Amino acid sequence: MTLAGARKGRPSIVQRLVGRALARNLSCLIVPGPEVALAHGLDVAAAGMRIADTPRDAAVLLVIGELSQKLDEATAVLYAQMPRPRAILVLGGPSPPSLPHADVSAGLSQAELIDATGRLQRALAESAFAASPEDFDASVLQARTEYVCPMHPEVVEDEPGTCPKCGMDLVAREAGDSAPESGHDHEHEHQHHSHEHEQEQCHDHDNAGTGYTCPMHPEVVQDEPGSCPKCGMDLVAREDAEDERTGDEASGHSLDLEHHHDHAHQHGGSDGHSEHESSDHDHIGHDHGASGFMSMIEVTKDLPRSADGLAMDWIEVPFGPCFPGLPGGLKLTLTLDGDGVTEGQATSLVGITNEGEDVEESEEMNAQTFIEHLASTMPLAPVSYRLLACLAIERAAGVNDDPSTTQARNGALERERIASHLGWLAQMGRQLGFAWLTQQAATLQLQVREANRDRLAALEPALRVLDTRLGRTPLLKARLKGIGVLSTASSDLRGPVARAANEGGDAWARLWQRLAEITASLDLIKSNGEPELPSLRNIVEGSGTGEATVDTPRGEVRLSLKLERGQVTSFKLDTACSHHIGLVAKLVEGRELGDALVAVGSLDLSPWEVSS
Repeated sequence: MTLAGARKGRPSIVQRLVGRALARNLSCLIVPGPEVALAHGLDVAAAGMRIADTPRDAAVLLVIGELSQKLDEATAVLYAQMPRPRAILVLGGPSPPSLPHADVSAGLSQAELIDATGRLQRALAESAFAASPEDFDASVLQARTEYVCPMHPEVVEDEPGTCPKCGMDLVAREAGDSAPESGHDHEHEHQHHSHEHEQEQCHDHDNAGTGYTCPMHPEVVQDEPGSCPKCGMDLVAREDAEDERTGDEASGHSLDLEHHHDHAHQHGGSDGHSEHESSDHDHIGHDHGASGFMSMIEVTKDLPRSADGLAMDWIEVPFGPCFPGLPGGLKLTLTLDGDGVTEGQATSLVGITNEGEDVEESEEMNAQTFIEHLASTMPLAPVSYRLLACLAIERAAGVNDDPSTTQARNGALERERIASHLGWLAQMGRQLGFAWLTQQAATLQLQVREANRDRLAALEPALRVLDTRLGRTPLLKARLKGIGVLSTASSDLRGPVARAANEGGDAWARLWQRLAEITASLDLIKSNGEPELPSLRNIVEGSGTGEATVDTPRGEVRLSLKLERGQVTSFKLDTACSHHIGLVAKLVEGRELGDALVAVGSLDLSPWEVSS
């Protein structure tokens, strides 16, 4: 067997030894994420692998389930960043189209994960090196042209045009490259290569009388006011521009130094620092008079400022879809001003699409198939959505509720709530760097996931110990208290996020709300009887419309559907996460980067439950 990601080299004795050493210490990058592995009952450590935080520290790409197209493309980028030798292990799904064929495939169970890991270790030991390994290439890795503003590198467009902030023409670059040189540097380079030509032009126009020139491109001279054809800036009277250049030469300052001087004194803006802004303008006026030169302060005067009033270079940074501590499949894009966040938004790469009223006949699903489809689409809460689908279909078919069935179903729902909240704790521990929290919460989640009532009762002391230790960790409170505050007035809060809003509404309150729900769920299971996975009762071939609401671990979800002779012909889903994802912009604005990431993580978003 030859690995798709083998390292180049003829397998020598030394290289075989290296391959065997690598095989004994496998690190894996999990896609969509570790929380999905835990939700499926997979213990990666017990299978002989450790979880890597970044692709550069991973030897194995562990893909769980079938990936959406967007997540598939993002995974190809992650795979390309992994050092060779690298292997692909796929569980419970096909090989992603953007990747080489999987080195090992297996079913979605712990037993098959252990077997697949063993096969992968043998493959790495034998084929870590190859004389002629194939290079990996994918369309998503190909160079793509984008257009950026020389003065505002955060302005990036897919097509040519002008900057909406300063009017300058956008400059082409390859996607992923650094920002083009600023107008100041470009001007110096132009002056260096065409100094004699500019002198001749200036001499000719001196004889011609007053004209208008560009502050950035002095070779552009016109008889009437207008804008520069090169950068779009307003032309200024040539005498003023000449005085500006003469003053610079006399003082020994270049335009490049002037640019840095302006940048170092940008304070104030629209957030209450107008006094600083006025002072800066006075200073610029002292240096340059009424030259009309568009300084960096003038260019950025309408932009929002950081909380400290400092204006730094803005940069747009994506986090995800496999960022430690954030749910897999979530892409968080933050605009950074230094280490502060000026704005941000979150999007799902794996969200479910609501079907319309007119579903094609070929897309119709019988009731049982629809239930399985909805449950498998929601890997972090399959029991909740299975129950939701069963209830909506039964009500559409006119089947009445049965008390004994309801109790067993509710027991399974509460068991999933406990496991889900433990999964969130493990994820927060990973983001905050609390390894003990990640380990303890993940271990308990795996034990709770399919436990019966007696086993859950036996686990109650361990859950209480975790609860107590969290309360005695002052550093945890320091990291969560006052972060991501949401008031009860916030729009359409649901589940733990809504209930925590009554107790302070921050990340700390959301932590304790979920811990309280774990205790409450245990009590409900004790009184309701044995948890039982929801299954569809006999509906014959009923027809009608049905609606159902279930309080999932992340909040209330509503499903309405139309049933025709046992076939689901249309449905509409209203999920808590579809509303909560819109809170991200408010939570991150004006926060330090670390606090912004914690605030987003505290929402416990499930990207699969974001419907569109």
